[in-house]
Amino acid sequence: MEASSSRASRSRNVPKIAFALGLIVADAILVALIIAYVPYTKIDWDAYMSQVSGFLGGERDYGSLKGDTGPLVYPAGFLYVYSAVQNLTGGAVYPAQILFGVLYIANLSIVLFIYLKTPDVVPWWALTLLCLSKRIHSIFVLRLFNDCFAMTLLHASIALFLSHNGAVSIKMNVLLYAPPLLLLLLKAMNIIGVVSALASAALVQILVGLPFLLAYPVSYLANAFDLGRVFIHFWSVNFKFVPERVFVSKEFAVCLLIAHLCLLAAFANYKWCKHEGGIIGFMRSRRFFLTLPSSLSFSDLLISGSLAKEHIVTTMFVGNFIGVVCARSLHYQFYSWYFYSLPYLLWRTSFPTWLRLILFLGIELCWNVYPSTPVSSALLMGLHLTVLLGLWFAPSDYPYIFKPNLRHKKHK
Repeated sequence: MEASSSRASRSRNVPKIAFALGLIVADAILVALIIAYVPYTKIDWDAYMSQVSGFLGGERDYGSLKGDTGPLVYPAGFLYVYSAVQNLTGGAVYPAQILFGVLYIANLSIVLFIYLKTPDVVPWWALTLLCLSKRIHSIFVLRLFNDCFAMTLLHASIALFLSHNGAVSIKMNVLLYAPPLLLLLLKAMNIIGVVSALASAALVQILVGLPFLLAYPVSYLANAFDLGRVFIHFWSVNFKFVPERVFVSKEFAVCLLIAHLCLLAAFANYKWCKHEGGIIGFMRSRRFFLTLPSSLSFSDLLISGSLAKEHIVTTMFVGNFIGVVCARSLHYQFYSWYFYSLPYLLWRTSFPTWLRLILFLGIELCWNVYPSTPVSSALLMGLHLTVLLGLWFAPSDYPYIFKPNLRHKKHK
């Protein structure tokens, strides 16, 4: 029965795969036209190249790696990636745009793969929405932001999870995925596997930053992982309606942090762990303390096949979206943090299709208002909260592939 259902699902997915391939080809043509005919916008590229040149020149003090937009504030992975970009392009903008165009198509392909792995969530025609953002095209091929690499690696990581097989090193925004990922690891593995996975992730971060940690550890940690950095009010897309004196205050930052943690706790308890009896019920359950047989391979410790793919993607995307809603400031390039999850999130709500499309269009329009205004940022916040409420009141699917034998339990 299960094999027959799986074959039927794959059969239904064939037209969707063909449509996705068509979208990739069409968007590749659009990207080529944008690069050829739309003027490049200078923002951070020169600063990136200056910081990379300092690194390649032997500088290991993060406080001394600067560009025309200020000191370097990204982890060491950024330097390695953009050093490769500089070597490939010679630091010139046009070949870099072509490279980022390829990156855009690669990222789109990975995202479509994620959607195709959960074919019953979003209808085939709604995949078109992933190709319709003016702002996202601009972020990739007209601005060349480092967020593009970070999010592509993040999406690739999710795709690997779904296929049972460290973007944090480039930019810290992917840490927004950390809380839901931790919960998924606790569901999918035993505690030893979770500790091993976390230790491996920490080791990667240490190895990536090792040249700087050995030379100037304080400077590296203070600049690359500055969680208290205050953003400029003018560039805020989401909180322009908040007075600047409030926006830059520590009290505002603390309130947003508390809201973020409370929302994560609420979703974890009442949505993501609903079928386990909440967080406490999950922690007390035998799943959390489950010990895997010693005959399993290391790959079995990394990700388990027991979780439903829809549950994995939904938990990751919703957890990240909560972080976006509570972010102290969203700049224009930060739209890439969650744009590709928007169709998925909208179709996880119980909203009618016309409302989903209005919400999608409204969010896109807000991100294309430049400079942002109090009205556009207040509208964006309202749209975000509407989506979040829709996700809260949506039904929670059973998170595991195999449901427990309730009949057996009843007679036991």
